[in-house]
Amino acid sequence: MDVQGRRERERGAVERVRGALEDAFGEPPAALVTLGSGLGPVVDAAHVVRAVPTVELGLPASTVPGHAGQAICAELGGRRVLFLSGRVHRYEGYDLDACVRYVRAAARWGVPRLILSCSAGSVRPDLPPGTLTLMTDHINLMAETPLLGGPLFEDEARFPDASRAHDPGLQSALREAAAAVGMDLPDAVYAALPGPAYETAAEVRMLRILGADLVGMSTVPELLAARAMDLRACAMAVVSNYGAGVGTEEVDHAAVTEVANRTAKKLASVLERVLAEG
Repeated sequence: MDVQGRRERERGAVERVRGALEDAFGEPPAALVTLGSGLGPVVDAAHVVRAVPTVELGLPASTVPGHAGQAICAELGGRRVLFLSGRVHRYEGYDLDACVRYVRAAARWGVPRLILSCSAGSVRPDLPPGTLTLMTDHINLMAETPLLGGPLFEDEARFPDASRAHDPGLQSALREAAAAVGMDLPDAVYAALPGPAYETAAEVRMLRILGADLVGMSTVPELLAARAMDLRACAMAVVSNYGAGVGTEEVDHAAVTEVANRTAKKLASVLERVLAEG
């Protein structure tokens, strides 16, 4: 494996995306918000200034329904924000460098905060579909990391402390924002698996034993990349379904997306409040 050559190529790709973001949107926004599967309706609560297809920025094309494939500059809570509605996943065939390219480019651009969102399955009966949760920790079961091969840039950490990947200050701000709009925001530990198959009942039991509350196929690579780049980041997860053996219905992507669509208003109200508070 030509590790050095691969890193040099990815470094160039990140810099091209950074330049494209600056050309398209100018100064970096107050926050970058990544929208998970079915959470595109969050943008409806914002005043859209400009939308650019992610592929025109040098980012890989999303192949999953529920991801619009756009970077959307908008105003929400009186602040400029960039929504990414088009993350890509390892299970689509992309390597993790491609999956986190936008995170590294945003950090190089100067974005101060990354707020990630995703749809997730619940491994707990008391976290039903439609619940919006605050991700407070994670378990990486993807057997991969975007940090493989060493830092792309001189200011990127070689051995970042993953226990600090979920920024405490941002978490506190999100809790306060949720309370201000009268919403519960329960804490949750998220287990990341490679997908794309939904988990078996035995796997869900295993995850519960390991200490997970939720399971999904994204978000953790981006959190790790952000931590290595010293970009403040946190994540919220919408419970879109019960895991196998917890609920009785078969897990279906269309149903997952539909539940996320309905819950997007909750996410939008918390985001609007936290941005308004600065």
